[in-house]
Amino acid sequence: MTDPTSSSQEIVLETHDLTVAYDKKPVLYGLDVSIAPGQLVGIMGPNGAGKSTLIKAIMGLLDPSGGWIKIFGESNTSQRKRVAYVPQRREVDWDFPVTVMDVVLMGRYGHLGLFRRPGKRDRDIAMEALEKVNMIPYASRQISNLSGGQQQRVFLARALAQESDLYLMDEPFVGVDAATESTIVDLLQDLRSQGKTILVVHHDLPTARQYFDSLILLNLRLIAYGPVEEVFKEELLQRAYGGRLTILSEVADATGEKSKVDLSAKR
Repeated sequence: MTDPTSSSQEIVLETHDLTVAYDKKPVLYGLDVSIAPGQLVGIMGPNGAGKSTLIKAIMGLLDPSGGWIKIFGESNTSQRKRVAYVPQRREVDWDFPVTVMDVVLMGRYGHLGLFRRPGKRDRDIAMEALEKVNMIPYASRQISNLSGGQQQRVFLARALAQESDLYLMDEPFVGVDAATESTIVDLLQDLRSQGKTILVVHHDLPTARQYFDSLILLNLRLIAYGPVEEVFKEELLQRAYGGRLTILSEVADATGEKSKVDLSAKR
C-alpha cells in the first residue's frame, strides 16, 4: 500500500526492495515505500520488527544488503545535510562533558565550512531552537545533569537547528513526561506545517491515530503503508503484532472494531 498522492516529482524518501541484515541475518526484507513532502509518518510494529533498522539505514548508519534508498531522488548518503536525526536516548553517552548549547550547536555543523566555527547566526538559530523546546534556562547546563525529558528536548533542539527537510526520530516519546510529550507533538505539527517530512518510530498504538497522517506498519516486512485510517485496522494490526497484541485493552476501541481483537492470545 503506497500513498496515492505521491508522484515522482514530489517524493522525499523512496526505498525499493530494501533489505538490511545483521551478521548476514536479514532483519528487514524487501521494503518498498514512497513518501511525499509534508507528511508526518509513524513507523510501528512489534519489538524486533525492523523499525529502528529502517531509520538507521535511511541515515546511512547501516548498509543495505539489497535494494536502495533515495532521498529527494538522490542517494541517501549524498543528501545527509538535508536530514536530521533524533536517536533513542539510550544510544547517547549522556556523561560526555558538553553543555546543552554545545549539543544544539552540533546541529549547525553541516552548514559550516571546513574549520569554521559557529558564528552569531548559528548561535541565534540554536537559541531559537532551545526556545521552541522551552530549554533556554538550561543552555549552560551539562547534559548529564538533565532529566530524561529535558535530554530529549535538547536533541529535538539540535534537530531543529539543522534546518533540515527530512526529520527521522527514533522513539522520541519513550520515557518522557507529559509536558515533554505535548511539546514534541506541537513541534512535529509545526514542522509539518512548514512542509517538512517527519518519520517517527512509535510504539504506542492508542496515540497513533492522533499523532500521524500516515503509518508504516512493519514486521520484518512491510505489512501496510498509507493514511492512518486505512492502515489502523484490526486485520493489519493483527498481521503485524500477532499474539503480541495483548498489550492494549484499548486497541479494539482505538480501531473502532471492538468485538474481534484477541487480547488473550499468547506467542
